[in-house]
Amino acid sequence: MVTSARRDGGSRRSSMALLPLIQGMVPTLKRAQRQIAEAVIGDPEQFISHSISELAAACGVSAGSIVIFCKSLGLRGFPALKIGLARELSEAVLRSGDESRPARGVPAVLHAVFERHVSSLRQTLKLNSPETFEKVVKRLLKTRRIALFSIGLSYPVAYSLYARLRFIGLPAFIEFDSHLQIAAASEMHSGDVGLAVSVAGSTVETVESLRLAKERGATTICITNSVGSPLARAADIPLYAAPSAVKYFQAPLASRVSQLAIADVLLVLIGERRKRQALAHIRRAEEFLLKHRVSAGT
Repeated sequence: MVTSARRDGGSRRSSMALLPLIQGMVPTLKRAQRQIAEAVIGDPEQFISHSISELAAACGVSAGSIVIFCKSLGLRGFPALKIGLARELSEAVLRSGDESRPARGVPAVLHAVFERHVSSLRQTLKLNSPETFEKVVKRLLKTRRIALFSIGLSYPVAYSLYARLRFIGLPAFIEFDSHLQIAAASEMHSGDVGLAVSVAGSTVETVESLRLAKERGATTICITNSVGSPLARAADIPLYAAPSAVKYFQAPLASRVSQLAIADVLLVLIGERRKRQALAHIRRAEEFLLKHRVSAGT
C-alpha cells in the first residue's frame, strides 16, 4: 500500500492501495504517464517481471518517465513499485477473470454485477484512510452550513447524503440547478463546508462550485472516482471511490455504489458522535411523517 504519497498542497495519501489508485489516476495523466499506468493495470504480474529498461521500451517511454511515475505515487523508485504491486497481487486485491467477455444470461449477469460491486467496495476501502474520514467528520460536525454540489448522474448520491444529514440534524443544503449551486458557493464563508460529488471529477459546474466555495474560505470536501482530477485538486479533503472501467449505458458500473458506501460511513461516524441529537431529530421527523402514511386499515 502507498503510505507516503503526497498530493497537491503537500497533504499525504495514506494507506492507499496501488492498483485502484493508479486506475483512478488514469483519466488525468498525460500520454507517457498514462501508457505506464495502463501497462500496470493491464497486466500487473507481467509488469513486475520486467526490468525498467524492458518496460520503458514496451511502453514507448524513457526509464526516467517510469521513475517519475513511481514518485507521483509517493514511492522512492521502481523497485518500491514492484514490491508494492507484488504484495497487492498476493493479497488478491483485484479479482481475476476475463473482463473482455460480457456475462450472458440472468445467472451470469447477476453474479458478475454483484462481484463488481464487492470488488469496488474492497478497493474503495483501501483508497481511504481512517484518518481522512476522521478529518471529514470533524469538519461536518463543527460547521454551521454544509452545501452540496453535484449534477447529472452523481446528483442522486449527493441528494441522498443531503437528505440523511438533514434527518440527523446537520445543516445541509443542496440546490438542483447548477447555477443556483454556484450562487450558493458564492455565499459561503470561513467555517462552512462545501461537499461535491462527481465520478470523473471534471464536471465544469461542480468543479467551479467547489473552487468558489474554497475561495470564499469554506473547507472543501469531495467524493470522486478520479484521483488527481480537477475536483480532487479543489478539495481540501478528497475521498476516493474506486473507479469502474466497465460501463453500461454510459454509467460506470459500481462507481455510485462505492460513493454511497463512503456517504454511509460518514453518516454512521456522525451518528456515533452525536447519537442523542441524531435520535431526537429522527424521532421528531418520524412523528410528523407517520401522519402522512396510509394506515393498514384504509
